[in-house]
Amino acid sequence: MILLGAYSQAIKMGDITYLSGQIPIDNKTGELIAGEFSDQFRQAIINLSEITKASGESLNDIVKLTIYVTDLSHFSVLNKVMKECFYEPYPARVVIEVKGLPKHASVEIEAIMKNKAGGFKLI
Repeated sequence: MILLGAYSQAIKMGDITYLSGQIPIDNKTGELIAGEFSDQFRQAIINLSEITKASGESLNDIVKLTIYVTDLSHFSVLNKVMKECFYEPYPARVVIEVKGLPKHASVEIEAIMKNKAGGFKLI
């Protein structure tokens, strides 16, 4: 994973993991992917998924999402992609429109995940 600053991708504390915000960066090139909002949102979810796998969990273990977007007009597309990538019961979530995001991304996602096993670990 490409880090853009001084932070951990995730911190596991007991039975909860806090995942840092993910933007649509291609982890092979380190560049923001081009394309429609749906493509960028899917890439941000892929990046989130890679972190869940590194901690021994999956997207299905996410219980809460905070999604930052630069344009709320993409809300219906966001819902469509959510249904493709997550299963019911869907995570609780909030979608917040912001003025800007790192690297001029159109979306950033942070998450809280329930772990199968406890402990403390930086991921």
